[in-house]
Amino acid sequence: MRTIMMKTLLAATAAMALPAAASAAITLGSVTPGTAVYSGPTPTYNFESPAPVTGGLVTNTSTGVRAQPFGSTGNYWTVGPADGSPGRLNLSSFGDISNISFIWGSVDAYNLLEFLDANDNVLASFTGSQIFNPANGSQTDPNLNPVVRFNLTNGSQSAFTTLRLSSTGDAFEVDNFAINAVPEPATWALMMIGFAAVGFGMRRRRPQMAPRFA
Repeated sequence: MRTIMMKTLLAATAAMALPAAASAAITLGSVTPGTAVYSGPTPTYNFESPAPVTGGLVTNTSTGVRAQPFGSTGNYWTVGPADGSPGRLNLSSFGDISNISFIWGSVDAYNLLEFLDANDNVLASFTGSQIFNPANGSQTDPNLNPVVRFNLTNGSQSAFTTLRLSSTGDAFEVDNFAINAVPEPATWALMMIGFAAVGFGMRRRRPQMAPRFA
């Protein structure tokens, strides 16, 4: 029984380490209306400390230039004619990434988000109109200040390295990036071995029923 369990475990671990299929994709997973008090995933970057980003890091709102995203506090990231465009967020240090979420503030039709590989090839792109239509830049409508989530599958997880934000008008404002990396195959293997060990230990500790005599 123990030998069968270990063979099954090794086979599952090997399958995880195989190259991904060619059906790579980056898709819009969800668009959740914003809240006055941020209620999305725990941010990896909220721009209160250094982040690998180019573009403007600002606080508060400047009428006609930029607006703090609904639910954002402190610093946020903005790109546009007044703040510089495009801006980049380098995420290559995370390795393979499974999903990204962030506040997309006052969504405008002319906002453009691009997922790039290490050679700046565009893997996927999204405009403000794909997030909400009409994308009219409202600063107070929760639907136009949503928490958006993008899912990466298969080859795109390893190919993706950089987010590029650009905007032909003022402005494209974002905050509270939550980055979820894919566990390394070795990490998955250790987890599987740990689960198997716990299960085997519980099986061994199962109490034996005392024989009953008539």
